[in-house]
Amino acid sequence: MEPDALTALSRRTASLVAEQAAHVVRIEGRRRGPASGVVWSADGLVVAAHHAVERDDEIEVGLPTGDAVSAEVVGRDPSTDLALLRLGATGLAPAVWFDAEGLAAGELVLAIARPGRSPRASLATLARAAGEYRGAGGGRIDRFLETTLAPHPGLSGALVAGADGGALGIATTGLVRGAAMIVPASTLRRVVRSLAEHGAIRRGFLGVATFPVRLPQAMATAAGQGGALLVSFVEPDGPAARAGLLLGDALLALGGAALAEPGDLLPLLEEEGIGRSVPARVLRAGEVRELALTVGAREGRRP
Repeated sequence: MEPDALTALSRRTASLVAEQAAHVVRIEGRRRGPASGVVWSADGLVVAAHHAVERDDEIEVGLPTGDAVSAEVVGRDPSTDLALLRLGATGLAPAVWFDAEGLAAGELVLAIARPGRSPRASLATLARAAGEYRGAGGGRIDRFLETTLAPHPGLSGALVAGADGGALGIATTGLVRGAAMIVPASTLRRVVRSLAEHGAIRRGFLGVATFPVRLPQAMATAAGQGGALLVSFVEPDGPAARAGLLLGDALLALGGAALAEPGDLLPLLEEEGIGRSVPARVLRAGEVRELALTVGAREGRRP
């Protein structure tokens, strides 16, 4: 690289850090030291990493101006490692978010944290970029974006920008063990909307417990598939009970999707599915039956 090009890159990077640092705050919400957060709205909403904010109130937030204000947690979603805070301040500068659909492994990313009064910048690459995945708690993350960022104080909750300067998401070390991941903007929008409205994520609810089984050959032939979810518990007056599902039924499909593992139910339990009637295909006493099941709601707990 020519010296002039290197100097231009260096100055461009420094300019991006200064620009994006105006959206990044310091959060004093745990014993192990500060975390970072990103301004979501001018009226005082800040998005942060759930695992890095241990308290729900009596939180102090350091602003880019150097001022300190109080904050409290509006809501949390541990399954996507996100928390939403409301600050005792307005007139803040919200980040401008860009979708990460076209990101590929090897692209440069820039993380801006605020572990103290001044920002801390880290330049890295995307180690892996793939499609949708689910966190350990079942939360849907729209893209798997692993970075080469080294964990450091304040990294979780930091703003991550692309080489073009767009804010792509926030950094967290709380989703995949030993990895610094990006929670992309599309996930932030969906989760923050629910946290602001409900204080928690609303999940679909069926009212059953299941475990995977392999069907005997004769049953597999009748069902047209080799595996199913055996119903081991039906909650009285729950959605499954009202639909007529019984203990010992083999649940073959729900909403047209074949079932083989309990995790196969998760896509059907997203917030947008609450109240929707879906067809349930059940094997009972060797006979395939069709039921209609309406997905209920299990409200998340407010902090």
